[in-house]
Formats: sequence, structure tokens, C-alpha cells
Amino acid sequence: MHAPTSNAATIEITGAVATLTLNRPDKRNSFSDELVSETRSALEHLIESGEVRVLILTGAGAHFSVGGDLDKFSAGGFTKDDASVEASVRELLGATQISVLLRESPLVTIAAVRGGCAGAGLSIAAACDLRVASDTVVFRTAFLDAGLSGDFGGTWLLTRLLGEAKAKELFFLNDKVGAREALRIGLVTQVVPDDELDAAASALAERLAAKPPIALRNVKANLTDTTPEFALAIAREARRNITSGRTRDAVEAASAFLEKRQPVFVGR
Repeated sequence: MHAPTSNAATIEITGAVATLTLNRPDKRNSFSDELVSETRSALEHLIESGEVRVLILTGAGAHFSVGGDLDKFSAGGFTKDDASVEASVRELLGATQISVLLRESPLVTIAAVRGGCAGAGLSIAAACDLRVASDTVVFRTAFLDAGLSGDFGGTWLLTRLLGEAKAKELFFLNDKVGAREALRIGLVTQVVPDDELDAAASALAERLAAKPPIALRNVKANLTDTTPEFALAIAREARRNITSGRTRDAVEAASAFLEKRQPVFVGR
């Protein structure tokens, strides 16, 4: 069975399991405004319909998602003349509801990740309940080197998943984390060969979907209720990211990346 589809995000439903696919493979599934809007709408549709109990989130093509679309930031990012800081914060908070929905909805969520998984892509993978990885995966926080400080809940989520010391290491140093290291530190549940990723995620989803539905929802609610400050943390995180993204350095970081040169940061 297929739910209504769109260009940037697609949904496929089989029994009690839905697969939501980020569908911008030519852009490594980076988050355009369209992809953000359609992903949020798809999640809301799945939650409201009550058709499914388990969600697989994945990316089309060779990558999960490399985060924000740098074309947007090279054109000015959060520095739009017609957008106040408050308006930009509200816009970002609307987008970051993707992470809130993944973490706090009754759906048990599985991220099936391959290739690049960075920035907001890493944040939404961390917002999922479980992560299954291809042996091709490369995780990076990416924010600091782009002149940003983090969004989509990544700082809060990785601190709780990995501990404060490891989260600080990943955010400050932005080192690549491959599949083996991700498994060692507990970022992913399972690593499989790339051509087995979809089947492995489906098998895990079916295993969860076979659990008692009410108990499954309540177990997730119990685990999520232990961290009630998430909404406040993500709001503060969004404000800091907007402030960071309105700097010249954020525009320079995006431009340098696209022009394949070293950025020159000026602290403004």
C-alpha cells in the first residue's frame, strides 16, 4: 500500500510498517525548504492516520542526508534582510518539529543510514529510536565548520545518546565517524553490508511491529518521558543556530565549500 507521495519525500506502507524516504539524491538528500515541509507533513500524516506502528526513515540513493542545503546559505543563509531574528527562530523551530515528531510520537522510529549522514541529517537520525547503518556510512556533526552551532536537536540528542564528553568531541572536532566506530560508541544498533541495509531495517521493523501495539507505544512513552526538557532545549538551540547563521562567517563557510577552497573566518 502506498500513501500519497510527493517529489521530495515519499511514503510506502506495508502492514504496520511505513518507510519514509528523503528523496533528493542528486543533492545527497540535503534539506531544502520543500524537503523539510514534505517530511514534516508526511510524519504528521502517518501519526494522525494511525495506520502504522513502526517507521523506517531513510534516504534515496547513496546517502542518508548531509544536512542543510548549502546553496541556501551561500546566498545569505539566515541573513535575509526581511527576516528578524525572531522570525528566523520561528521558521527554524517549525522545521525542527521533524525531530520532535520522530522522538515524541507514538511511532517507533528506525533510521536506516548509508553514505553521508551529517548536520541536520545526523540530528534527525539521532532523534530516531534506533539506527541501522550500512558499512558505507560516514557521520559528521558538520555545524561548527559551517559557522553554525547546531539544530534539529543534535546537541541535546547526541549528549544523551553518547555522553557529554563524546558529544563535545564530535561537535568541536567534526571528525568523521565510520560504521565500525559508530557501533563501538553506541551511535548505531547494527552495521550491515550496504546491499543488506534495506532488508535489515525491514526485518527490525517487522520484529517491532509484531510486539503488542499498546505496550509498544507505552514503552516508548516511558522512555521519552524521562527527558521532558527537550522542547526547551531545542528552542534554545534554534535561537543560537539562527544567531550563528546570520554571521558573515556562515555565508563564507558555505561559499568556500561550494567553491572548493579554504574559508577565511573573520569572527563576524
